[in-house]
Amino acid sequence: MRYARPQTLPDALALLADGTARVLAGGTDLYPATQAADLAGAIVDLAAIPTLAGIDRSAQGLRIGAATPWSALAEAPLPPALRALQQAALHVGGRQIQNAGTLGGNLCNASPAADGVPPLLALDAQVDLASATGTRRLPLSDFILGPRRTALQKGELLTAILIPEHALPGTATFAKLGARAHLVISIVMVAANIHLDAGRITTARLAVGACGPVATRLPALEARLTGLTLAEAQDAITETALAPHLAPIDDLRASATYRLGAATELLRRVIAGCAP
Repeated sequence: MRYARPQTLPDALALLADGTARVLAGGTDLYPATQAADLAGAIVDLAAIPTLAGIDRSAQGLRIGAATPWSALAEAPLPPALRALQQAALHVGGRQIQNAGTLGGNLCNASPAADGVPPLLALDAQVDLASATGTRRLPLSDFILGPRRTALQKGELLTAILIPEHALPGTATFAKLGARAHLVISIVMVAANIHLDAGRITTARLAVGACGPVATRLPALEARLTGLTLAEAQDAITETALAPHLAPIDDLRASATYRLGAATELLRRVIAGCAP
């Protein structure tokens, strides 16, 4: 096999079973990473498998097919808790990239600056993985292990992202800082998912990306915000409060000091943006 375009998930899993073939979804990461004129090795193209795309709601929560393109996510009628993910979708490259690139591909590429990860972490997202021998489910936080490293085992395919029902109340906001407004790799990105009752925070979920090897949740800081108003929560987000929970990196795009300050300011902004 050089190139295969299976029509069903079982057929795709059978082709991937020996672990030698590479997956092609949108191709927006796979092709730019290829230096040769052709893609090397066996390729399994997932574009013709309808069950891998689309968004469905059930009593358990929301299921997003891994091959759902960014533009479909951005335009779908979703609850306010998914607003951060939809905002992130509009920052993933230009329109052509948004039409071709997929949410699952963004996660499997496992870039520290993957725009989809902080909004999904702030939703307690899980991932469904399938192989020819069975299926399993992992928290997203256990799926991405480091730069370009995931928990996918030989022959496994990411088939869906699950948003549990308990994460769907509330409102979410995403913010990204780069060298320019669009078509840029993030220096810092943040997402907040806030649920209010009588003007006070009952649940806060915060995530920061592009500051370390993997995006991270901030559970200790989230706990400090419980019971506060949005204005009080913004005041509680300081560099001193954030520093123990974040280990920003120095690289060519920004220093660790700059990233800490930027993450602090962006967190304040996304919290303010969660007002009903």
